[in-house]
Amino acid sequence: MLRIMLGTRLRRLRESRHITLEEAGRAIRASHSKISRMELGRVGFRRRDVADLLTLYGVADNAERDAMLALVSQAGIPDWWHAYDDVLPSWFESYVGLEQAAGGIRNYEVQFVPGLLQTEDYARAVIRLGHPDARSDEIERRVTFRMARQEVLARPGPPHLWAVVDEAVLRRSPGAPAVMRGQIDRLLEQVALPNVTVQVVPFSAGGHAAAGGPFSILRFHETDLPDIVYLEQLTTATYLDKREDVDHYLAVMERLCIRAEPAAATRRILRAVRDDL
Repeated sequence: MLRIMLGTRLRRLRESRHITLEEAGRAIRASHSKISRMELGRVGFRRRDVADLLTLYGVADNAERDAMLALVSQAGIPDWWHAYDDVLPSWFESYVGLEQAAGGIRNYEVQFVPGLLQTEDYARAVIRLGHPDARSDEIERRVTFRMARQEVLARPGPPHLWAVVDEAVLRRSPGAPAVMRGQIDRLLEQVALPNVTVQVVPFSAGGHAAAGGPFSILRFHETDLPDIVYLEQLTTATYLDKREDVDHYLAVMERLCIRAEPAAATRRILRAVRDDL
C-alpha cells in the first residue's frame, strides 16, 4: 500500500512537470519500464532514486522531500504476512497488503466462500483441493495464514466487506456436509456484523454480467490511492487500476447487486440452504 501511495505521488509529480518515463529513467540510471513499475508500486524503492526523482521534478521544499523519503523507509519495513513467505505466492502478496489497507472490499465469487469469511474447516478443505500433494503441516500453515487475514474485519475501523456470491457457492461443499453446515453457521453470524454485507445471486437469475468469473474491487481512504480490481488465476493474478477498467468492473458489480437477492434476504437464504444439507 505504501509503495503504491509513493508511486502514485511520484507519477503525479512527473506528469505535472510534463516529464516522460524515459527522462525520469535516465535521471536514476534506469529504464522507463522501471519508472513505470515504481509508479505502480510493484517494485521496492531506493532512497537515492526517489531523492534524484524529487530533484528532477522540482521538489525543493525540505518538509515535502522528507515526508516522501520517510515513505521510502516505511515501505521497506516487512509486514506481518511476510512471515508466511513459505506459503505465500509473490503474486498474492500484493493483494494481502491491499486488503489490509482497504477501506472497502467488494467480492464476487462463483465457487467458494470469500477467504475473509471462511471457517477453518472450510478453508482447510478448499486449500486441499488447490494443493492436493501438500504435506499436512503446509496445509495447516496456509489455514493459519487465512485465519490471520480475517482479523482485518475485527480491528478498530475495519473495512466494509460487500460480497456477492453465486448460489452454487452455498450449494457445493468442498468437503463433508458438516463442513458446509459449519460454514453456513459462520456466515449467519457474520452477516449480522455492521461491516459485512452478503448477497446471493440465485440460480433463477440466469445469465448475468459477471459470467467471466470472480473478481474483487478494493477502495482506499487515502485519496492518493486509486481503486484496484483484482483478478486471480490458478498460478498468477492481474491488478487493474486504470480508471476505465475499474469503472467497467464497478458497473458489472452494480448490475450483479441488482440481479442478486437483497442483503435483507440473505439470512433466510442461508437458513434454507442449511436445512437442505
